[in-house]
Amino acid sequence: MGDVSAPVPEKTTTKKVKAPKPPLEIPADIPHEEDVSYLEGDRKEKADLYLPMNLPEGQKAPALIVIHGGGFNDGDKRKYRELNFCTNAAKRGYLAMSINYKLRKSQAVRWLKLNADRYKIDPERIGAMGGSAGGNVAAMLTLTRPEDGFDNAGSRTNIPAQLVCGVDFYGAVDLMTYHDMKMFAKTREEAPELYRKGSPTSYVREKSPPLLMIHGTGDETVKVEQSQVLRAKLEAAGNACPEYTINNQDEVDALKGKLKGNRHALLLIPKAPHTFDLAVSMKKDGPVMMDITDLVFAWLDQHLKPKTK
Repeated sequence: MGDVSAPVPEKTTTKKVKAPKPPLEIPADIPHEEDVSYLEGDRKEKADLYLPMNLPEGQKAPALIVIHGGGFNDGDKRKYRELNFCTNAAKRGYLAMSINYKLRKSQAVRWLKLNADRYKIDPERIGAMGGSAGGNVAAMLTLTRPEDGFDNAGSRTNIPAQLVCGVDFYGAVDLMTYHDMKMFAKTREEAPELYRKGSPTSYVREKSPPLLMIHGTGDETVKVEQSQVLRAKLEAAGNACPEYTINNQDEVDALKGKLKGNRHALLLIPKAPHTFDLAVSMKKDGPVMMDITDLVFAWLDQHLKPKTK
């Protein structure tokens, strides 16, 4: 009788789940407060506060709310891009508030105004900056008004939540021409009103608050046409919104004076991909091709800092 082989067990595969990366550390030389509660009730989302540096004696600081990306269902307030935005803001005399969020993003505005005296900020000089999904939110916070019906819940509705200005880095701002969104659980054909309501392009008016858009032409995640549609809407409503293409550092530096005079503008960076920050590189961890920090803050200063005599 021949040998009878033992049955070979079936191979099983175990799907490896990557553990989430811990949040980055805020540099020790930046005064800050971590994981501050800013929402009412038992909401778990927190904020990091980067406190203003180099602020003239007796002057109140402007504030900048920084909104992370992540496709509207992921992300964190302390990723590399948000850290870049916030540390640069603090060094330039801003209080930067980087938020985790799900609902009621405008509560961050109201919280800052409620705590203006405590943190020595000017409640009338608050703006927003965000990248990707955060760019959409920054534009929404900037362009919407109370009559648009957002965020009328809670006990702070007596505090205005409008911003002075906003900066949108490569956000999907016209969802009617974007792909179907998982967060809506419906297609554009099934629920066009949801997509319209979530689009900053729906809230453009004559004399819209200042908005700076920044987009790379090599972006394959959010096509540059998204920002161009919003620019066209602003122009059609009577808001001058020039488009500038910046190819190198010399052109960045030369644009600084001109950009300060624009309420609205679109900056295009040739071949730049998705997710760059104020130090623009063509790939993650790649060499810096140009630094737009001074350019962006020259524009923000024009709208959020007191005019110097």
